[in-house]
Amino acid sequence: MDETFVRCKPCGYVMKESELHKVGVCPACGMPAGAFEPYRERVSDYRKLILDLDIHPIAIHLSQTFVGLAPLLIILNMIFPNLFSDTFISVTNFSIYVLPFTLVLSTISGALDGYTRFKTLDSPLLKIKIIYSIIIIVLSFTNFFVTKPGEFTPITLGLSLACLYCAVRLGLWGKKLLNVIMPGSLFINIGKKKIKV
Repeated sequence: MDETFVRCKPCGYVMKESELHKVGVCPACGMPAGAFEPYRERVSDYRKLILDLDIHPIAIHLSQTFVGLAPLLIILNMIFPNLFSDTFISVTNFSIYVLPFTLVLSTISGALDGYTRFKTLDSPLLKIKIIYSIIIIVLSFTNFFVTKPGEFTPITLGLSLACLYCAVRLGLWGKKLLNVIMPGSLFINIGKKKIKV
C-alpha cells in the first residue's frame, strides 16, 4: 500500500500522513498538523538513495569535532601547561593530525552531495563553499606539518582558530543551502492578523 507523505511548511520535515494523524504536530518544530502540505519526492530514486545515506552530514560532524576541539585544547594547555597529563596532550595531537583527513572526506562528500542535490557545483554559494573548503584543508595540513608532538605554539593556535573560523562560515553557508532545499512559509492567524512564519 502506497503511503501518502506530508511536509511541514515552516521547517521542511517530511513524514507519513498516517504518523502525523497519530502525533498531531510536527516532531521537528512542534507546528500543528494544519501546517503540513502534501509532499511528493522530486528527486529520482538513485539520487534519493545517495542523499539518504547522509554521508556528508556524518563526515561534517566528524570534522567539526576536531576543528572545535583542537583550539580549545591548545588554549587550555597554554593556560595550564603543567596541569594536563600525557593523555590530554595526545588527544590534542590526535585532533590536529586527524583533522586534515576528515576535512578531505567532508569536502569530497560535500561535492558529491551538492552535485546530487543541485545537479551542479557551479552555483555561487557552492563555489564559495568549495573555496573555503580548500582554504580550511590547506590550513589544517599546514598545522599538521608545523606542529611538533606536544608543542603547541601561537602559530598552532592561530592555524587552529583560522580552521575554526572557516568551519563556522561553511556551516552558515550550508544552513542557507538547507533553506533552499526546504522552502516554505506558513501563515498563522493570530487574532485578526495573519503572520508569515
